Amino acid sequence: MKLYISLSIALVVLILDLASKYWVESTLEFGERIPLSGFFNLVLTYNPGAAFSFLSEQPGWQRWFLSGIAGSAALVIIFLLHKYRQEKLFCLSLSLILGGALGNLYDRITLGHVVDFLDFYIGNYHWPAFNIADSAIFIGAALMIYDSFRKKENPEDAAKAVK
Repeated sequence: MKLYISLSIALVVLILDLASKYWVESTLEFGERIPLSGFFNLVLTYNPGAAFSFLSEQPGWQRWFLSGIAGSAALVIIFLLHKYRQEKLFCLSLSLILGGALGNLYDRITLGHVVDFLDFYIGNYHWPAFNIADSAIFIGAALMIYDSFRKKENPEDAAKAVK
């Protein structure tokens, strides 16, 4: 996959993430919940930590620590997108992860927390609220795991088959 296509996919994820967060913040008050079904709400919440609110109780250092990790990961991902451009599914998964990481990085740097709003639940059990960026990261990681289990054609076997 060409690098500009991979980066375009990441940009689409970033735009969808930022636009959805902007809409939710302009529509809901912090903590407000809008039930949409028997298992899904829109709710405006903020997460100063990482996944599942990890480090959210810390006094603020985690903002820059997590931002550094996300920024470093973004640079590594761009390198990998270029290096493995022939691996389309791998590049798609990295593109989704990159777009999601940049969306949450933008929030963390500009706001000091990540905006979350998708609240799924069963009965009284609520999954931690998340956002479009988190969804893209999860889908990208799942695709990467799937891709790692696929049988890849060995380049030497492909060369022998041509002869």
